[in-house]
This record gives sequence, structure tokens and C-alpha cells, in this order.
Amino acid sequence: MTALRHRFWESVTLAAMTSEEWEALCDGCAKCCLVKLEDADDGIVYFTDIHCHLLDSAVCRCRDYARRNERVAGCVRVRQDRPERLAWLPTSCSYRRLAEGRGLPGWHHLITGDRASVHEAGASIRGRATDEVAVPVDEFEDHLVDWPVTETGDG
Repeated sequence: MTALRHRFWESVTLAAMTSEEWEALCDGCAKCCLVKLEDADDGIVYFTDIHCHLLDSAVCRCRDYARRNERVAGCVRVRQDRPERLAWLPTSCSYRRLAEGRGLPGWHHLITGDRASVHEAGASIRGRATDEVAVPVDEFEDHLVDWPVTETGDG
């Protein structure tokens, strides 16, 4: 592991970041791990308060990050070489914020030095989502929520 460049997100494009810098950008909110439903008629994606079974919701981290795409059908890999495809992410997501030129929020761990700041700011899913194994698929529509897509914290 190499040291991160000081405030690299302010001077390096997403596409030019090292893989370590790219991974460090993740704010740990786990909103990307929520089950999303797409309306077949208009293509609009809706978030639920149901999370992937691989997510450890106490810490908002994947239990098998390295193999998540193999283990979970439809797990979307957030890729730095495709910043134009980040619009599906919540507006509070650090990847999306930087792609849109908005910078990191004040609660981000790269600003605060504390990975818990995302939870303290109320910007994560911790305490607000249910494991997908606990909800029958035919009840997913009953779990639609808008809080993952609304801005949290300073914008």
C-alpha cells in the first residue's frame, strides 16, 4: 500500500486516479448496495431500504468485496473509466459528486480523517436498511424509499 497523494481528488481526474486513490474515494455509505428496482416503462431506477446479503450493515462494507461480482448477479461495479455512467448513484456519493465537479462533502473520511464520520452525519444506510434475505422478492416494491437519492450533509 502506497501513501495517497495529499488531497488528490482536487487535482486528479477520476480516470487518472490510481486504483488505491479510486478505492479511497468510497465514502462507505453503502447506498450502492441497496436493492434498486427499474420501472420497465420509463427506465427510472428506484431505491429500496433493502440491502445486498453480502453487506455487513453494521460497518457498511461488503463481506466479500473481491468476489462480489461473481457472487451477486447484477452487482454493479463502479468504474473510474466510465464517469458518465455514475448518474445512477445517489447525489451524495463521492464518485458522483467528483464526476459532477462538486467536491467531497465535509463529512467524508478523507476530509475528517475518520471513517465513522459518514455514519455520524447520517449519510450511510447503517440502521436504515434490511437484509434482502429477510424480505420476499414480491414485497420489494413495498420498500421503496427516497432517502438514498436525496443529498445528505453539506453539498
